[in-house]
Parts: sequence; C-alpha cells; structure tokens
Amino acid sequence: VTSKMHYNGRDAIGLAVSMRKGGDVIRLGGQLDAAVKRIEANLPVGIEIHAVSDQPKVVKESVHEFTKSLFEAVAIVLLVSFFSLGVRTGLVVALCIPLVLAITFLAMYFLSIDLQRISLGALIIALGLLVDDAIIAVEMMALKLEQGWDRVRAATYAYTVTAFPMLTGTLITAAGFLPIGFAKSGASEYTFSIFQVVGISLIISWFVAVLFTPYLGFKLLPEHHGDVGADEDAVYARGFYVRFRSIVEWCLDHRRAVTAVTLAAFVGSLGLFTHGVPKQFFPASDRPEVMVDLWLAQAAPVAASEREVQALEMKLRDDPDVVAVTSYVGKGSPRFYLPLDVQTPNRNLGQLMVMTRGGEARERVLVKIRALFESGFPSVRGRVNRQKNGPPVGYPVQFRVSGPDHRKLRQIADRVADVMRANPHVREVNMDWGERLKTVSIDVDQDKARQLGTTSRQIDNALQTALSGRTITEYREGDKDIDVVARLTAPERTDLNNLKDTKIYLREGKFVPLSQIARLSMDSEDSVTWRRNRVPTITVRAEITGAEAPDVTAAIKPKLDALAGLLPLGYGISVGGAAESSAKSQASIFAVVPIMIVVVLILLMLQLQNIKKMALVLATAPLGIIGVALMLAAFRIPFGFVAMLGVIALFGMIIRNSVILVAQIDSDLARGLPLWDAIVESTVRRLRPIVLTALAAILAMIPLTRSVFWGPMAWAIMGGLLVATILTLIFLPALYASWYGATKQTTGRSS
Repeated sequence: VTSKMHYNGRDAIGLAVSMRKGGDVIRLGGQLDAAVKRIEANLPVGIEIHAVSDQPKVVKESVHEFTKSLFEAVAIVLLVSFFSLGVRTGLVVALCIPLVLAITFLAMYFLSIDLQRISLGALIIALGLLVDDAIIAVEMMALKLEQGWDRVRAATYAYTVTAFPMLTGTLITAAGFLPIGFAKSGASEYTFSIFQVVGISLIISWFVAVLFTPYLGFKLLPEHHGDVGADEDAVYARGFYVRFRSIVEWCLDHRRAVTAVTLAAFVGSLGLFTHGVPKQFFPASDRPEVMVDLWLAQAAPVAASEREVQALEMKLRDDPDVVAVTSYVGKGSPRFYLPLDVQTPNRNLGQLMVMTRGGEARERVLVKIRALFESGFPSVRGRVNRQKNGPPVGYPVQFRVSGPDHRKLRQIADRVADVMRANPHVREVNMDWGERLKTVSIDVDQDKARQLGTTSRQIDNALQTALSGRTITEYREGDKDIDVVARLTAPERTDLNNLKDTKIYLREGKFVPLSQIARLSMDSEDSVTWRRNRVPTITVRAEITGAEAPDVTAAIKPKLDALAGLLPLGYGISVGGAAESSAKSQASIFAVVPIMIVVVLILLMLQLQNIKKMALVLATAPLGIIGVALMLAAFRIPFGFVAMLGVIALFGMIIRNSVILVAQIDSDLARGLPLWDAIVESTVRRLRPIVLTALAAILAMIPLTRSVFWGPMAWAIMGGLLVATILTLIFLPALYASWYGATKQTTGRSS
C-alpha cells in the first residue's frame, strides 16, 4: 500500500466529480445530491457517503453574498442619484441601471461569461461607473430645463453636446482595464473577466445614456416655463457654486503654491507607499478549510506516516469547531480548489483537510493545531495554513540557493536559514532537500568480475532480486494483470549483514558471495535533490507571522545580497515564494500598460486635438496615488495584485473626469469667454457631474470593502478617486492657468 485515505478516522475511498465546461455548478450540486440519495438507499450497512468538499455549496453562498453586495451597491447609487439630482431626475438614472444590467447579462450569456466570484465583483465595480454617462446626460438636460428650455430642445441638446465626449470618456475608462484583460500570467487567469464585464457594461451604459436617457428625461422631467430664464449663469450664481467659485479663483491666484503642494504630496505619497503600506501577493481566502501537512523523515514508511496522521485526527475529532477531518497518507489531497497547493506523492507525507464551522472557528482551529505541533509530534515537520487566493506558491517566504557542489550548497543554505531565522516575523524555517541518508556503496573489482565472467549489470540485477524482488510472470484475474514477484524472506532481505553474502550466480549454475568480487563501505547521500535549469538548487522556506510575505522578503533580501557577494563563482541566491510570484504577475500587467497608454493617447487626441491639453490631462492621472497611499496606510490595507488592478483602472477614471473639465473649458472659450473666466466658469459648471459620478463610483465600492478578495481593490479605488476628484477641481485649473498664462481681467465678467 503506497497511500491511504481516512474520513473522521475511518477508511475511505475518495471520488472527485468535475464539471464540464459551461456547466452550472449549483445545478450540478442538486443533481449530485439526488444521485447520492439514490445510491445510499442500496448501500450495505456501514458504508456511507460524505461530501469532503462541497463546491456547489461554496459557490451558492458566494453568489448569495455578492448578490447581496450588488443590491446594496444599487441602493447606494440610487440614493446618491435621488439625493443629489432630485426625485424625477434621479428616477431617470435609476431606470437606466436595470436596463444596463439586463443588457450586460444578455451579453455575458452570449459570450459565455460565467457568473462567478470575479465576474460578480466586476459587476459591482462597474455599477459605480455605468451610471456616469446617464448622470452627465440627465444633469445637462435638467440644467437646460432650469434655464427655461422645452423638453425636446433640452433632450436634443443633451444628446448632441454630451454624446461624443461621453464616448471618449467611456472608452478611456474601459481602456484603464486593458492590462487586466491582456496580461499573460497565472494570476491574470483569475481576473480576466473583470476586463470583460466592466468593458461590456461601460459600452452598453454609453448607448443607454445617449439613446434612452434623453427619452426618459423627455417623459419624466418637468419643464420650468421660464422660471429661471434663459441666462445660463443664473443657475451658477447661487448657493454653493458662489463659494466654490471663490475657491477656484483663489487656486488660480496662487497657482504656483497649489502646484508645488500637489507635487510635494505626490512625492510624499510615493515614499509612504514604499515604506508605510504593507505588501502582499493575493489575500487569503475566506473558505473554512484548514490544510495541515505532516512530513516525517525521508526514509519513514507509510505505516509511520499513518500513525502520526491518526494521532492528530484523535486530537481534533471532538473539537466543537471541527465539522470533519479528511486525511491522506502517502499523498496529498486532490485538487478540489483551483489555488490548492497540491503535494507530490511521498511515503513520508500525511495531509489533513480540516473542515471548520466558519471564519472564527477556522482561526481557533489554526491556533490549536499550531500549539499541538509546538508541544508534541517531535518526529514531524508540520505546517498548517488557510486556503489562498491566486496561484499557489507554497511557503510565502522562499530563497533559492544554486550551485554545482552539493556539500557546499548545503553549507550556504544553512547560512541563508540563519539569516532568515533572525527576522522576528519568520518561523518554521526548512529546506526542500531531504536529510542525508546512510547508504552502502559497492565498489566492484572489475578484474575479478571479468575473470569470473560476470558484469556490473549482472551484479546489480542480483542485488535487486535479493533486496526488492523480481517480476517473474503475471497472473490475470478478470481484466487485471497482477505481477508475481520472487524475493527473499523478510529477515534475509532486511538484514544488511547478509548483503555481503548475496549470491552472484555465474555460468553453469555456480555462484560466489558478493564480498569476493566487491568491497562494501558505508556512506551517505542526499535523500532528495532538486534542480532548477539543470543546476542543483536548495530552496530555504519559511512561514510568517505578523507581517506580509513581500515585506518580510524585502527585509531579508539586503542581508542575503551581502552574503551572495561573498559566494564563489557559480553559486547564487535568488528570491522565490510570494515575492517572486507577485513580481511576475505585476510584470505581466506592466507589459500591457504601454498598449493602454497608446489607446488613451489616441482617444485623447481625437477628443482634445491638442498635444498640450492632452499632456495636461495625463498629468492628473498619477494623482490618484496620493489617495491610494493615504487610504491603505491609514487602515493598514495590504497592497497586492488585486489592489494594483484597482490602481491601474483608477487612471482611466481620473483621466475621464479631466477630459470632461478640459472639454468644458474649450466649449467656453469657443463661446468667447476670456481664458481666466473660461477656466473658472468651466470648473464651476462641471462641479456637479464630476462630483456625482465620482461619488457614485466611490460609494458603490462600500459593499466590496467587506470582501476578503475585493477589499484591497475597493479601498484603493475609493481613496484614489476621492483625492483625485478634489485635485481635478483645484489642481487641474491651476495647472491649466499656469500652462496657458491666464491672467485675471480688470474689467468684464471677472471683475
């Protein structure tokens, strides 16, 4: 027997069921439950069927959680619309949401985009963006109605004036997700549907905004019949607009100070981002399973591994936080969850999958198992960990030592391990090479062997037969072929003292003992060796506590770089683990960023048709880093692959708002306003649509902050978009005025 499986201490046989591509896992779960009930009715007494991991149940709970978050986000966006725009105007935006979502679901169906954790999260992200175009269109129409225009004229104006700028802004926002869609890495497999869903919903939202929103506004918005008058400026000559105009004029008067403070804040945020924000690869999963690995000495038999596994099972069996314990001896668990770190089969391996009753129970079980390893199980190297999101990386902190000589390599690896142990956040340091085992070396005297008419191969075959046996025939039973092996009795083949007397058969049935033609000596060798790029490589690994893996790796790396500088030629130390996987995933994203930049530049040139203005707009894109750094550092939210996706997408959102403002300045300049007045008045005019669209996007992220997976992205977008929106309304006008040399007029509107 090379492997065994237990369920709650009883012998078991595992059965894995996979779903075909395009299937419905929840429907599959219902069908499996029905099939299991039929089978159980005919099973003998004592044989039971239990679900070790119920993926349909997990998916159903996840869908319920994200559906709840989606409805919460819809409610938040509706409240923003009704509160800021009024009942009728808000109702126009509210009617656009189900229309966009319905068409988006239809497109997802035809494009075979499944509803799963990533696509549902992408819908929530898109929800705060897909109302932007509708808000801009209906806000413009409501403004014209306040000025006394009739509904037909106002709806037509909203369509003709906003359609092309909104299309440019929508495509720019969608382009911000291009690196997510076209990156080539294992991590990107998890996030590709973000680009698909967000891109589809944004484009659909534009069509709804230019085709249906004016019609809905025509039907629902009331005419004012000249209550305010045709003077457009009268709308912005009251309330908060007056105070905001004063703020904008102050920023233009002190443009150098505003620019300097903004640049200083940006530089400071880079430093804060580097040293004050924790780093991670992927956040941990919220699944209830706990995986426990038990490694014995390399030469340990399966029976010894089974004893240790059963001992740990007994200590967990009566724990109230534990639902069930499934154990595997001689191999690891099959892949029931995509990011599972599957272990290679080995006789000295035992693995337990402990199903707990939820998040808090899982943490208590983790603490208990770690305490058990610290106080008992002296012959076991144990590892207990939660399930992860993203590609599996094994131990979070890893350093690889490479070189030609095995003994020298182990010496260097020991020094690396000592450096790692000095870090307060590192524990359970170990290496992936097995311990050295005692061996018996057989040095054949070739001269004697030739005289006796035998060869090294024949001697090897004789030893193989004596120690392990040899297949001499096959026995067929039904459709199975069973090997018949001839071998010595157990006392003879397990006593190495008999090895020297092993019979080496010669011609004519004669034989000589092995000791007559070979010299036996004791030696040792590595039980397991690994090579990377054909070079012997030892990986020194460790768990972490109280910190994130990339931060711990970054703290240890300078000390190992100093050690690597002293190594002989041909030896080196490289980074592995979560830091390496994170770097590879980020590199795959950044490789596509130039394509995103080119697409954005083309769209900006089509909209602005001026390189200088395009540069102004692009200058605002990095300002979101200020808010991202402040938000993540303040709440100690780790920055990882998922949060990085949010930051990249944030650039498109910021550029969109800047385009709206610059396009309004161009419009006012075309009307004949002086440059100073055009900058000030355009900023005032665009205040409400810019703030409302940003507010909708920010508040729609609130339900995602509770998600373990999406939380870092949500916090990053919320902080970055909040600060970038404020800077768009104060820094961009000041920068525009500085760039074009705007001066305040002493006569006319400004005075």
